Amino acid sequence: MASVLSYESLVHAVAGAGSMTAMTVFFPLDTARLRLQVDEKRKSKTTHMVLLEIIKEEGLLAPYRGWFPVISSLCCSNFVYFYTFNSLKAVWVKGQHSTTGKDLVVGFVAGVVNVLLTTPLWVVNTRLKLQGAKFRNEDIVPTNYSGVIDAFHQIIRDEGILALWNGTFPSLLLVFNPAIQFMFYEGLKRQLLKKRMKLSSLDVFLIGAIAKAIATTVTYPLQTVQSILRFGHHRLNPENRTLGSLRNILYLLHQRVRRFGIMGLYKGLEAKLLQTVLTAALMFLVYEKLTAATFTVMGLKSARKR
Repeated sequence: MASVLSYESLVHAVAGAGSMTAMTVFFPLDTARLRLQVDEKRKSKTTHMVLLEIIKEEGLLAPYRGWFPVISSLCCSNFVYFYTFNSLKAVWVKGQHSTTGKDLVVGFVAGVVNVLLTTPLWVVNTRLKLQGAKFRNEDIVPTNYSGVIDAFHQIIRDEGILALWNGTFPSLLLVFNPAIQFMFYEGLKRQLLKKRMKLSSLDVFLIGAIAKAIATTVTYPLQTVQSILRFGHHRLNPENRTLGSLRNILYLLHQRVRRFGIMGLYKGLEAKLLQTVLTAALMFLVYEKLTAATFTVMGLKSARKR
């Protein structure tokens, strides 16, 4: 029984990792979002205007800068998250009906494990995505990395190994994002399955989009702080608490509100919603299809059908 559960968790993890290739389609939206979060003096507010500026100033391929390391990290991150989520859920539920509360708790724990293991990848990815960018903000110090390995080497050499976990604190708070996402996704899925035997592709796409939109909007201000701390090249805080203590998070949030008003906390939300909602919807769709196909080929009954 244990080996079957472990195998099923592995199937879910592989499907979850593979499904993140869907982000390739919407990758430029994430580039626009990151610029709006980090480059405070960029005046363009709409996603398409920011993308046009990036293409005009930095070239046609600039919106895809850092694509490969980001996609690779997303696959690793999703593998860890889905494997942990489904393993914990299989052990806790043990053949019983799952509940929204259990999904939230399991999603939270899986998120914590994911953050602690994969934050160094995201710190490096943020640096690489912003390398070569034309910033409006003179407080930003440019970076010069030749690749992922060189970025790891320079960060450890110049900033210390703990710098690889910059933004860990807001990231730990942000585990509520996938937890909230999975809670709504699983809840909506259960409600629909009460009325029909099987969900259509459109059903999965829509509930995935709704779940991610809710989670993203609720947690977006923390995502802004997370991006700033991961980049780590602002001269904003004279005390320079690069690891992101609660006091530093509050400082950054206060600075944002003071400079731009409450809406400053949501700069880039339009791009983030477009990118994450569409990506998440496709991700869940591909994830469900990959999982179902794998179980069918292997002749196993999915533990998710409970």
